[in-house]
Amino acid sequence: MAKARIVIDPAFEVGAIDRRLFGSFVEHLGRCVYDGIYEPGHSTADQDGFRADVLDLVRELGVSTVRYPGGNFVSGYRWEDGVGPKDERPTRLDLAWHSTETNEVGLHEFAAWAKAAGVEPMMALNLGTRGVLDAVDVLEYSNVPAGSTLSDRRVANGATDPFGITMWCLGNEMDGPWQLGHCSAEDYGKLASRTAKGMRQLDPSVQLVACGSSNRAMPTFGSWEHTVLKHTYDDVDFISCHAYYEGTPGDLESFLASGVDMDRFIESVVSVADGVGAELKNDKSIMISFDEWNVWYQKRDRDKNTIRGLDNWPQAPRILEDVYNVTDAVVVGGLLISLLRHADRVKAASLAQLVNVIAPIMTEPGGDAWRQTTFFPFAETARRAVGASLRLRIDSDTHDTAKYGEVDSIDAAATHDQQTGTSSLFLVNRDHQAPSTITVDLTAFGGATVQDAFVLSDADRFAANTGEDQERVGLTELTSYKINGTELEIELPALSWATLTLG
Repeated sequence: MAKARIVIDPAFEVGAIDRRLFGSFVEHLGRCVYDGIYEPGHSTADQDGFRADVLDLVRELGVSTVRYPGGNFVSGYRWEDGVGPKDERPTRLDLAWHSTETNEVGLHEFAAWAKAAGVEPMMALNLGTRGVLDAVDVLEYSNVPAGSTLSDRRVANGATDPFGITMWCLGNEMDGPWQLGHCSAEDYGKLASRTAKGMRQLDPSVQLVACGSSNRAMPTFGSWEHTVLKHTYDDVDFISCHAYYEGTPGDLESFLASGVDMDRFIESVVSVADGVGAELKNDKSIMISFDEWNVWYQKRDRDKNTIRGLDNWPQAPRILEDVYNVTDAVVVGGLLISLLRHADRVKAASLAQLVNVIAPIMTEPGGDAWRQTTFFPFAETARRAVGASLRLRIDSDTHDTAKYGEVDSIDAAATHDQQTGTSSLFLVNRDHQAPSTITVDLTAFGGATVQDAFVLSDADRFAANTGEDQERVGLTELTSYKINGTELEIELPALSWATLTLG
């Protein structure tokens, strides 16, 4: 049985939690858009064709921002294909996912959906096959109230008010050889700088994200960030991180410790960014937009998800529809802890993706929508993590992993909301063989109480929610705790994620 001792003090803050930390991602990929958020023939569809049952779950999930329209898809995307009368929109072949794109959903539809969902749109720009003028054009179309050809075109297409999109991604994964328009860090950095300068000439209020490495294992990781930021340091606000984690047979310990890799990734990028700032004698801090992260079984399901053939371009194919189990949910909970731990520099993040495609929400055409296991840690963290992230002292027993060496068996994050005086504690037990005991020192609170406590665990770590059994897995009340004076003692089941609210 692993043991840990945690000291919490609301006086020691990491940084304020930006609500954009709880963003997600909608890409024109598989059934994320079509049969996902959008299904005009569904019994719950609203006047715009969006599924109301999905909208309800998106609101329950607590998503703050949604990145759109890609992803790899964006590097071949013509934004103007998705505006104007639907019956006049062209049908295109999407080279990223070898699919047919009807453009039935485009900029106007997404803006309407985002408003209905209560989320902030985060737009990705095509810097793979396009550039400065295209970026300035879509910004003008979206944000200028009226009086120019492009803004008046938006008004004529039914949107009198501008979309007011603040956050823009300057391309997607441009370091990746798989990316349409892939280029070197030098070429991308120059293009991103020119594009950013052009956009700020039109709208100085925009917040811009430069492409970082597609993952920490890329051969150019580190040098890519350094070169790109040398060109764009004055022009952008964020640099992106992307990371997906996948369990491999026989190495459960490493999978459960995926947060260790995310920690190292974030800290490496911060070091490079601050190093560039020092070289340039610039006191500005570049923030991180971790705008793609999740569990994704890429290697296991590669063949099943690969579409080939010059005469085979399906519409909204069933690809990348991972069914998540309890183990996956615990890993997602651990990754959320890593994001909270770096709230001083990670100011935006996007769980990729939102519906059907490696997603917390699943749907069936004409049928139900339901929560995957990963829905629960995300929703609870988004709801409870308010105010500031706290700097914890964690003294935990450790165990060995094949990928990351020796790691803590217990990981944790905590937040404190000065307005309400409440704090939230998030815990993960990486030990899959035995329960763990945690002692939390609450001396700094002067007599805290536990307002509520929930845990995600199951005797079957492969248990999942499916269309046939939609509520097999969920949160249960955590009762295995007690307060002795200024100490909170908690017992967590093996392989579990938990959250407690302290008042």
